[in-house]
Order: sequence, then C-alpha cells, then structure tokens
Amino acid sequence: MDQKLYVTTSPHVHCGDTIERNMRWVIWALMPALFASFWFFGVGALIVTATSVVSCLFFEWFISRIMYTTHRSSISDLSAVITGILLAFNMPSNMPLYMIVIGALVAIGVGKMVFGGLGCNPFNPALVGRVFLLISFPAKMTSWPVPAGFATSYIDAETGATPLNLIGQIAGGNSAAADQLPSLGDMFMGNIGGCIGEVSALMLIIGFVILLCSRVITWHIPVAIIATVAALTGIMWFINPVLYVNPLYHLCSGGLMLGAIFMATDYVTSPMSTKGMVWYGIGIGLLTVIIRYFGSYPEGMSFAILIMNAVTPLINNWCKPKRFGEVKK
Repeated sequence: MDQKLYVTTSPHVHCGDTIERNMRWVIWALMPALFASFWFFGVGALIVTATSVVSCLFFEWFISRIMYTTHRSSISDLSAVITGILLAFNMPSNMPLYMIVIGALVAIGVGKMVFGGLGCNPFNPALVGRVFLLISFPAKMTSWPVPAGFATSYIDAETGATPLNLIGQIAGGNSAAADQLPSLGDMFMGNIGGCIGEVSALMLIIGFVILLCSRVITWHIPVAIIATVAALTGIMWFINPVLYVNPLYHLCSGGLMLGAIFMATDYVTSPMSTKGMVWYGIGIGLLTVIIRYFGSYPEGMSFAILIMNAVTPLINNWCKPKRFGEVKK
C-alpha cells in the first residue's frame, strides 16, 4: 500500500485535464469580449477590468493565508482571475475604483473563500459580487456610458439608456421608446450602452465557440437558456407585438449571452448530468424572462442564475444517474 488515494473537493476533471488548463481556456475565450469593451468604451474598460482582477487575486491570496494557513495559496489555479474578469464584465466602464475593490472583496471573501474555496462555493462568486454592488450602489451600477470608442472618458463619460431599459419602457406602454431602440446590427456587434462585457453578442459567441472546441463546456446549458428566452419572448411578441419586442432584441441585450455562456456554466455551481443541465438552463431562462417583464429590475439574468445555483443540489439529486445494475422500482 505504497500508493495513497487522495479524495479532494470538486470540481473533478478527468482525461488528463487540469483546473489550470481549463481556466486558461476560459480566459482566452473572454479575450474577444474584453477587446470589444476596450473598442467601444476606451481605457475605462481596461481600468475596471485590471482593478477587479488585481483585487480578486489579492483578496484570495490574503484570505487563504489567514483562513487556511496550512494550505498553499490558491491563486495559481487562475480561478480568481476569471472571477475578476467576470465581475468587471458586469460593471459599467465608469465604475469608481473603491466600489470595484469592495465588489471583489465580496465576490472572493463571501462568495467563495468563506465556503472553503474553489469547489465548495454554492453560488457563482462573480455574481455574488455583482448583485451586492447592484443593491448597495444602484445609481452607479445602472449608469451606463454611451460607447464612443477610444475617446470615451473614464470619469466624465456621457451616459444613456440601455436597450433593456427601453424594452421595459415599451412594455410599460411608452411607445416612443421604440424609436430609440438601436438596430439589431449595433446590438449584435456591441455598439450599445451597458456593462462592459455584455454588449457584444458576436464576441461572446466567439468565446462560446472557443469553449466548445476546447471541450471546457458543453452546449446544453447555454442553448437551453437561449432557447427558453427566445421561445417565451417570441410567444409574448406574437401575442402583442406593440408591447413586446422581437425576441432577437432580448437575445442581444443585457447579460443574457455573458451569463448563459460564461457564468451559468460554472463547473461548481451547475448540475453534473446532461438532463440536469437542460432543466437548469430552462429554469434560468424562465426566471430571466419573468424578471425582465414583471420585475423591478430591467435585467434578471444575475438573479436567475443565483436562484438556480441554489436549486442545483436538488437538480443533481433528481437527475442522479442510476447505479449500474440497479433494478427500477
């Protein structure tokens, strides 16, 4: 018995893969969206992203040194880098630096390390930080600079309404808001106001293709979310095209693509089985549409993912594969 069997916490990746390898692929997949954020929002997007990443790395190193003194620092697995990028992608490009640091502290400290670190957190850390900032600083988190390319100012950027705000106004009976909606082409490319990482559906889809080709994720969760949102908003549009916009506007606006591709697919907080992933995605899509149409917030993706994160253990239990040889009762 010279060899010992070590049982560790999730996520467990087989076939010779490592956590670092998968995290590197996710970082590469996020680069097109980061480039688009710089292209449309200028240096402010880079300042927000760099501040968020550095803060997340520092807090993970600092907390691991204090709470888990017997373990090596976990920053080498690159998960804190991804948390920092995703947290930044959920902020406007004019976010004050101290708010970014607070969000990073909540994301890493409350959303991740307090549960035991990577593999133990029940909720997506970046979304925990994002929702905390949205509740604590709603004015800053809902003040989106209008994209003006490299000339966009970090401090004195001109702000404006996002497509989701306009969609909400249309559903509320303000028909004049329909004339202010940007074209689907601008929304697909990213030439719209919003959080820095969610505006360009094209770049996020490119990232999705990278993740699929590298086999870091499967298609089940993103496709289930997008198909559910498209189906439900399509039904509403068919019933009343005056109050409810074309489903393509919903698919290209807000954090739908970013959440479906990069946040809902988190290994730790999503179901393990294929069947569970599909139901998980359907639940996120359903909650997103309900919050967008009937909630107080124009965007419901973050809340929907966090709610379904809490339901993930139940989905895993419900969709548990049968043991080999088990007799069906």
